[in-house]
Amino acid sequence: MNDNTEQDFRRINAEDVATCFVSDSAIEVIGDFRPETTPKHVLFDFDGTLSLIREGWAEVMIPMMAELLQATGTEEPTESLDAQCRDFVTELTGKQTIYQMIRFAAEVQRRGGHALDPLDYKNMYHDRLMEQIESRRTQLRESTDGPGRYIVPGSHRLLSLLAERGCELYLASGTDEEYVREEVELLGLAEFFGARVYGARDDYQSFSKAQVIDRILSSEGINGDTLLGFGDGFVEIQNVRDAGGTAIAVASDESQRSGKPDAWKRDRLIAAGAHAIVPDFSQADRIVAWLFQEAE
Repeated sequence: MNDNTEQDFRRINAEDVATCFVSDSAIEVIGDFRPETTPKHVLFDFDGTLSLIREGWAEVMIPMMAELLQATGTEEPTESLDAQCRDFVTELTGKQTIYQMIRFAAEVQRRGGHALDPLDYKNMYHDRLMEQIESRRTQLRESTDGPGRYIVPGSHRLLSLLAERGCELYLASGTDEEYVREEVELLGLAEFFGARVYGARDDYQSFSKAQVIDRILSSEGINGDTLLGFGDGFVEIQNVRDAGGTAIAVASDESQRSGKPDAWKRDRLIAAGAHAIVPDFSQADRIVAWLFQEAE
């Protein structure tokens, strides 16, 4: 891959691709995929895949953007601005936050406004988001009952099962690395990843999930067929697939935790080339048994 930017969404699977469920499970297999190679290196996305700390982030980002666009003097109604922002934010979901801010800066300029550096917009958004979620982070720091509702169900069990089978676990997130590392600690996940936690930086071209995958493959001297990836964004699904690995999409229902797949995520992740879909990790034992081709 060797690309310093994150690629745009592209459709891999046709809209009418056939799917089926692994017996007695919520594992939805896409096309005729079946696991054939034992995973040795497993890459996880963070927000929406393991963590629910930042659930509701879009309802912070989109109103901020609409408010700033309105300040350009445009005569467009608030509802229209909100809808337009939601469209491009949704389109770019899965990439680093800075890409949404680059697009937003272009929207400001298009309306005759003076656009700030996209990094300034990113910092403005982040300040608002941290204010929104600080109570969650405080609750996690002070709680003695574990991460509770702020972690995707079954995450600890899945990570434990993979570690028991000798897998090296990696985490790559579009959220800034310093906050990812802190939130990994808050959710009790640090023991699984150690130093293998990677996140976004102000110099956004110095990080991408594709770069992390390249680093894994080159440092271990392995082919992509032993790489397994879990994520709820199109970027990691496409990156893992491009590397020759197995891409498992997590269509997590972040707000309701219903145990059912989020319909929008499911459709988008199938289109992005996912090999299979799970709603969460509540069936961790079943997921691992299937991936490792173990007798049930």
